[in-house]
Amino acid sequence: MEQLLLHGIGDYIIQTGWMASEKTKRWWPAVVHGITYTALFALLTTSWIALAVIGLTHVVIDRYRLAKHVVWFKESVFGSNKMPLKDFRRLRELPNVPDYQYFWLVIIIDNIMHLGINYLAIEYL
Repeated sequence: MEQLLLHGIGDYIIQTGWMASEKTKRWWPAVVHGITYTALFALLTTSWIALAVIGLTHVVIDRYRLAKHVVWFKESVFGSNKMPLKDFRRLRELPNVPDYQYFWLVIIIDNIMHLGINYLAIEYL
């Protein structure tokens, strides 16, 4: 429960508009967001390895919008949007997925990725 609360605070409450809008364009906003996000998890663990994993993976997931890649893969492989691998860059072109569904899929998958990594890092590192 604590991990979920800290994730929500770090990813939604203390993340500024600047971080949110710029973290996918430049490394510095992604790193600043990753540091402020990860600092909260020092309340749950003293493991520097766990904190490094949480921070580094958070920065990479957000910087590269990895959740969008997962949605594209899921829809391309398991959905009705069979797209050739060479079209992988066209992440938003999923004609059979409504905009609202795509939007929520990305948010949900992003949160699952962060929460899963955080849990594993805190429990096992």
